Amino acid sequence: MDTITSEQIVPDSEHRGLVARLPQPLRNYALLARFDRPIGWWLLFWPCAWGLFLAGGTSRWGILAWMLLGAIVMRGAGCVYNDIVDADLDARVARTAARPVASGAVSKRGAWIWLLSLCAIGLLVLLQLRWEAQVVALGSLALVAAYPFMKRVTGWPQAWLGLVFTWGAPVGWIEATGFARLAPLAALYAGCWAWCMAYDTIYALQDREDDALVGIGSSALSFGRHVRLGVTVLYGLALACWTGAVWLTRPDALALLALLPVAVHLGWQVLTLRQDGADPLTKFRSNRFAGLLMATACYIVGAA
Repeated sequence: MDTITSEQIVPDSEHRGLVARLPQPLRNYALLARFDRPIGWWLLFWPCAWGLFLAGGTSRWGILAWMLLGAIVMRGAGCVYNDIVDADLDARVARTAARPVASGAVSKRGAWIWLLSLCAIGLLVLLQLRWEAQVVALGSLALVAAYPFMKRVTGWPQAWLGLVFTWGAPVGWIEATGFARLAPLAALYAGCWAWCMAYDTIYALQDREDDALVGIGSSALSFGRHVRLGVTVLYGLALACWTGAVWLTRPDALALLALLPVAVHLGWQVLTLRQDGADPLTKFRSNRFAGLLMATACYIVGAA
């Protein structure tokens, strides 16, 4: 079985040194679950916090910690599953060719065992939730299973990812309130979908040439010369939906001011976005901070 050296770690790794110090084969499995790239689990976690806080669960720090663990392991599980399905495509794209399954560093059998191990931890997290939230969380499995195939059948796979990667918002909301007051949740989730589609379009700018050569879909390709406009519209839609969610939760004009910091941040992303070089990755990663700003807004509104 091949191994991955520190020089082969993907360019967007944030923890090259830490991962490189792991013994083999642990390093390969850590890379397979993207433990070197925490931005993914932050983006999966923040909608959980938004739903929980906006619904009034601002004192539920214990369950929030469980959700953070769930985001880490289930994001890892999703990456493992994605890499199993996409091994042939990843091997043909420069940025992903060094991924453990595509490069042969981890066998598909080993990847499946690792996937089941991560899911077992995810099951432990699931059992901490109220039964209604458990049902909602399990509802995401079909969406997750279908996602790796979307780039093969549509030019807008980011639209599907928006459904998958923000499922934590309904889980957090239902954990706090059950199935009561669903109108604010619908607005919150719609905004989360638009936010995710926008930031993943920015991320996909890195792969436009390779995706076109391989023949797979991407919103960065589908928007063509209008990527900035597309991202602007999506971020605008996200803010409009979040405004609706806040208003439906607390109909007070002052409450809407809580959204101003995240609005400014998303505006900065759009205005300063450069579509080549390292900037798409920088702007994509900055959504970790956008998530914190939105979480702060939801906490302020939910605690009032």
